[in-house]
Amino acid sequence: MEDNAIILDFLPLGYVKEGKPSFKRKPIAQAIGTEEFTLLELIPKERIQLDIHERVYIGAGKRDKIARVNTRLMFDKLTATSRVELDYVIEEIIKENEAKFVEFFNEAGPISTRLHQLELLPGIGKKHMWDIINATKEAKFTSFEDIKTRVPMLADPVKLIAKRVHMELEAAGDRRGKMKYIIFTRPPKPQKGR
Repeated sequence: MEDNAIILDFLPLGYVKEGKPSFKRKPIAQAIGTEEFTLLELIPKERIQLDIHERVYIGAGKRDKIARVNTRLMFDKLTATSRVELDYVIEEIIKENEAKFVEFFNEAGPISTRLHQLELLPGIGKKHMWDIINATKEAKFTSFEDIKTRVPMLADPVKLIAKRVHMELEAAGDRRGKMKYIIFTRPPKPQKGR
């Protein structure tokens, strides 16, 4: 699923709400995966301190700092610190994977006769969608800077994608309703009894 994650919050004494005395609580970290933006709860190895924004390996094989991936988190289970750091880390991941997300602008297609993938980005309507499509017909985009230059009304493609990722993560945690179309994240499996 995910090989690397970025730490959003590290709780050396675990969750305070568990009701256990502090000496019985175990350290825990909340993180986000770098491939599919999966929200995760991680158990660090003994005597390991983690820093916010630190990248950790969580894939198969030998791990330096993480003992195990405890569970997948829903958005509403994030700590206050994780929520504050989330958007910064999402933008960091998008910038590190620029080619992948520039390719989205180049390859996005229609979902139905009335809806296009580009329109799922916040603030993109029919006019802006056609501006992007027409620009890609001239030549494929090569970078975020190229997108900004050739489609000036798109002030910051990174922030557009980051907002969409945040919306998808938040909607996945909302038990009342689900987002119909998911572009960048992997929605969690529905939990039984909910």
